[in-house]
Amino acid sequence: ETSYIMAQRSSPSEDLIEFWLDKAVEWGQATTFTSQQDVCLHLQKLRTFLQQLCQKLQTMNTTVAMRTFPLVGQLFGRLCWNPYVIADEESQRTLLQCLWCLYSAEPQNTVELKANDWLWNLLCHLISEEDKSAASTSLQTLSCIPEELHSNLVKDMVSSLESAIMEFTCLRGRYNTPADTTRLHSLSVLCLPLVTHPEAAPLIGTLLLCPEFGHNGALSAEFLEAVGKAVLEKKLVLDEPEVMSLWLRCLPSLEKATLHLIDSLVSNESLLPQDMEHLMMDSLLPKASAYHAPIFLTVKDIFRQMLLESSENTPVQSIIRLFTRCFVQSLLLEDMQERLPLKVFFPHHPQSLVMALLKLPSEVPSHVWEEHLKWISWTLRNVVEVEELTGESFSSNIMSCQRLFENWFLLVQCGDWVDVAAQHLTASDSETSGALLWLLAFYHHPNNESQQRSESLAVARGVCDHLKSLFASAPPTAAHLETLLSLAATDSQQCRTPHLIDQLAVNFVVFSEGGNAVAKEVVRAVSLPSNIGNES
Repeated sequence: ETSYIMAQRSSPSEDLIEFWLDKAVEWGQATTFTSQQDVCLHLQKLRTFLQQLCQKLQTMNTTVAMRTFPLVGQLFGRLCWNPYVIADEESQRTLLQCLWCLYSAEPQNTVELKANDWLWNLLCHLISEEDKSAASTSLQTLSCIPEELHSNLVKDMVSSLESAIMEFTCLRGRYNTPADTTRLHSLSVLCLPLVTHPEAAPLIGTLLLCPEFGHNGALSAEFLEAVGKAVLEKKLVLDEPEVMSLWLRCLPSLEKATLHLIDSLVSNESLLPQDMEHLMMDSLLPKASAYHAPIFLTVKDIFRQMLLESSENTPVQSIIRLFTRCFVQSLLLEDMQERLPLKVFFPHHPQSLVMALLKLPSEVPSHVWEEHLKWISWTLRNVVEVEELTGESFSSNIMSCQRLFENWFLLVQCGDWVDVAAQHLTASDSETSGALLWLLAFYHHPNNESQQRSESLAVARGVCDHLKSLFASAPPTAAHLETLLSLAATDSQQCRTPHLIDQLAVNFVVFSEGGNAVAKEVVRAVSLPSNIGNES
């Protein structure tokens, strides 16, 4: 709209007021479907204008305001009569703040006396003739329209739209045509002012569950984004299938919900593990992902991008692991016949490897954990080494790096087995230790090339053997461990394996007999900037 853009350049001005007055005259009392839809589409711009105008009016008395903006009274009067404007809470609140700016507690001239009479009559029209006393009371504060009026407006709008949607849903079985798409789109636009009203939740839920027609979908993008925002801010409560439908229809809403969850988990460092799991399940994202593969793949893409953008992001890795665990739990709760195959969630990985990694340690008998881990390590190692061998040319090297990252990303998602591997290193034999060390080295340092990884493994194996011999004899002292870690520091930095050495030291302390006595000293040693684990 050229006239709006031109008028907007002058901030709140007479030209812009004239533009919105023309709009208000065109809308009338929003009695036609076209006018109702147009009001809803302009609500965001109208809110912005009213906020700017309110700031301007706050600097003026009533006399100056009426001289500067002679059309403002007509505009406010027409907007107050438009039920679709008044039903929108933010527009209503800002409009009434504007009216308050025009009210004179102590009128000084005829203009201000007339303005006060006009304000009183406006409220009398808005409510009912028998409630003029309520209008007089409201005029003293003018902070909001009487709740009864607003509630009735919302109820009338909801009732009208429910009838229209009921008619549509009854007919859609026979009339799945482009006209149905247009009608459904229009109905969703008309719901824009209602998305934060609890009374409208069933109405909005019904719209979200209507089937899609056509490539672009039937529901308005503005409606879907407004609903997504209201759900995220806890201003709208929907049933689970309705929220899932929202995320399937509106990618920005799903992305914002995922980022909001990550921020909630990362920003609150005092959360206990059970609290984090409760927050994760309460977000509905794991359950929605188990029901709908597109949701899972989108959430996974967000996690993938966060890992790519940060070389060191342990908190995000922990969240990814927690999400995958909750996703698996939700998947297992589904009926076998309705459960989606793992191939749709992990289309680019060997399914036997996916199944082995997705099995939670609690689902596998502890006496076969080592065999399970050895199989995972050997299978993953074979896949990785094949990828490294194929990456000879520039183009194939790029593809190989991408596939290498995807294999590491799969291991990050199923990181519970990495912890089990680290725990079992304290008592495993030589053959098993080799497989477990490779798994840990790949997890902590996936970018190491084959030769670099071999050197890293040699260093890690040496540290592991020293730790075993140290803990096998008398209970170790802090001095023993500090000496060992200092000796390993130079080699580990050269081979780029600081995180692996850190985990080995900490796990031997935690899971070996006598380790508790030096636990604090070891944690302090691996946390100091001068020690390994803080390089890279």
